[in-house]
Amino acid sequence: MTTALSADQREPHSPPAPRWRRPDLWPHRGESVDAIDALIALASFAVFTLPILVGWTDGVGSKPAIAAFGVLAVAPLLVRRRWPMATLVAVTVVICLASLCGVRFTLWVSNAGPAIAVAVFTVADRLPRKVSLLATVAAVLATIVAAQFDMAWHPDQDQNMVQLVAAAPAWLLGYLLQTRRGYGRQLEAEARGQVIERERRVRAEERLRVSRDVHDVLSHTLSMIAVRSGVARLVADEQPDEAKRALAAIETASREGLGELRRVLNQLRDDVPQQDQSEPTLEAVAQLVAETRHPGLAIDYRASGPVAAYPALLETSAYRIVQEALTNIVKHSHASHGWVEVRHAAEELTISVYDDGRGGPASPDAGQGLGLLGMRERVSLFGGTLEAGPRAEGGFGVVARIPIDRAADDH
Repeated sequence: MTTALSADQREPHSPPAPRWRRPDLWPHRGESVDAIDALIALASFAVFTLPILVGWTDGVGSKPAIAAFGVLAVAPLLVRRRWPMATLVAVTVVICLASLCGVRFTLWVSNAGPAIAVAVFTVADRLPRKVSLLATVAAVLATIVAAQFDMAWHPDQDQNMVQLVAAAPAWLLGYLLQTRRGYGRQLEAEARGQVIERERRVRAEERLRVSRDVHDVLSHTLSMIAVRSGVARLVADEQPDEAKRALAAIETASREGLGELRRVLNQLRDDVPQQDQSEPTLEAVAQLVAETRHPGLAIDYRASGPVAAYPALLETSAYRIVQEALTNIVKHSHASHGWVEVRHAAEELTISVYDDGRGGPASPDAGQGLGLLGMRERVSLFGGTLEAGPRAEGGFGVVARIPIDRAADDH
């Protein structure tokens, strides 16, 4: 019998790599020789070593030695972007060897030139701060120690602290550039995070909206089917024509419910033509009321006021509010009469749905309060208000008030 081993048992954890060996802290390691680096190396040799070789000024040491040290000092600059630490080590070693050998291959005392400054700048720009600072301090100390030996072994040659003077501002400039680049990357990461969060929020809102629509469509359609099927069962023997009409209404409600559900779900797809994604509007409220009527439930519909050009989302939300309110009447109110009124005004759209029943929507504590919650969310989307509850004269009422100016500005 064999026992399955976990990943931790099969492969023991390896210790994390030291910070200075982490690949993400060594940017651009795969870069080849850059034209700018070649120009820097060539200019450094031409300005600081070539005048000695052509006799324009005097150096210290033989011409071959001066040429060799001059080339060796600038050659590492060709690969400074790919190997910044190796470049600094190589330049430091060349300067130290030149001091120990008593060779001055530049125009200035202590072989002053841009080589060590460029190397230090690259290390500070490309490597972590602690690593670059330690490397710079070590390089400067090495040149100082070599200069001390040079003064002891070659008393006729002058030495100074020029390498420190060159390295300090070079390191500071390189570190500032690295910090600025890191800050830019941080801003980009934050911007990407904000975009991702905004997209996540939009998707969540879309899922919530679709879930509300699906709830409204299914709840209304199934309620109509349940009521009509009950009517058909009761009158099937005595009133076959009425039973046929009830079955026809069931068929119509089923087809329309499937079509509406398909339109809702198609909104989640990108390959559906725009015309296939049409949403119900206020014009469809009259048909909705007519489909909800059945023997035993009369519903009056009235629209008043001049109709405005409402945003599409507002019209769909108003339709869904009426649909859910009518569903509650059918399912919970035991009413014989209902009233639906849509009142258009200059600053507000008011939707009122009443009934004369003895019940209202099921209690949210019973797990069936999603309808009223969905209506409140739809109204609050436009900064409106929703009032729902028993009426003093009997029955249950829902009144939704949506400010037009706010809805137009937001949508």
